[in-house]
Amino acid sequence: MDAFSDPRFAQIFGISGNVVSFMVYLAPVPTFYRIIKKKSTEGFQSIPYSVALFSSMLLLYYAFLKTNVFMLVTINTIGCVIESIYLIIYLIYAPKSAKVFTIKLLLLFNSGAYGLIVVITYVLSKGDMRVTIVGWICAVFSVCVFAAPLSIIRLVIKTKSVEYMPFTLSLALTVSAFMWGFYGLALGDYFVATPNVLGILFGFTQMILYYFYKNKSQVILWDEKLKESNNGIQMSKTEKQENCVVDLNQPDQVNAINVKNNNPIIVPSGELNV
Repeated sequence: MDAFSDPRFAQIFGISGNVVSFMVYLAPVPTFYRIIKKKSTEGFQSIPYSVALFSSMLLLYYAFLKTNVFMLVTINTIGCVIESIYLIIYLIYAPKSAKVFTIKLLLLFNSGAYGLIVVITYVLSKGDMRVTIVGWICAVFSVCVFAAPLSIIRLVIKTKSVEYMPFTLSLALTVSAFMWGFYGLALGDYFVATPNVLGILFGFTQMILYYFYKNKSQVILWDEKLKESNNGIQMSKTEKQENCVVDLNQPDQVNAINVKNNNPIIVPSGELNV
């Protein structure tokens, strides 16, 4: 580990981590552009953005206590601003029920829980002990966040489809975890390094699953489209057969079919001899 215990390594990985994490923060921009354009949240939930904001707030608090971790301060300040903008847009366009839920979530989780952590750590600890306690809180929360994709991994294995696991986002999160993991190692800060090492493992797992199941997903999708096409053909045939069933003793039906088929010929009822 001594090979990485160099301030230059910390700076390189810190800057790289800032760039990659900034790109990850911008990933939901198309979603919110769509929300603004359609003036509707369309069933999207606010929980991921609330959690991301809480994570940035915690790490920012830890960075101020730790000192000499400027790279953590910059990216988590940016994260707080971007996630706050997302949540404001969400609140503007969300339906009443979702809006009420989001406000409650922000008050109880982002304000209440965060405020409680700050107050308790200031009252019950000081100095290095305070840094250690907040570091543990950040590490545990980060592990929980990194473990969240496990449900997606299970879904991919169950459905044999990578539809719900975009490769680009998985790759970006893995690279981000890689940069911050080595940033933590370079600083000797295991509260930063450990969760990101787990993030790297989860990220590689997702990418391996993606390459394993991506071709199967295409086969499944093709089969579904083929079934839909066959069903459409069957329905079309059935409709045609139904349209051809006509009582020839009822001239109104014959005339109606001729009109429907753009046939200008109207057969007189007297010529229908069967």
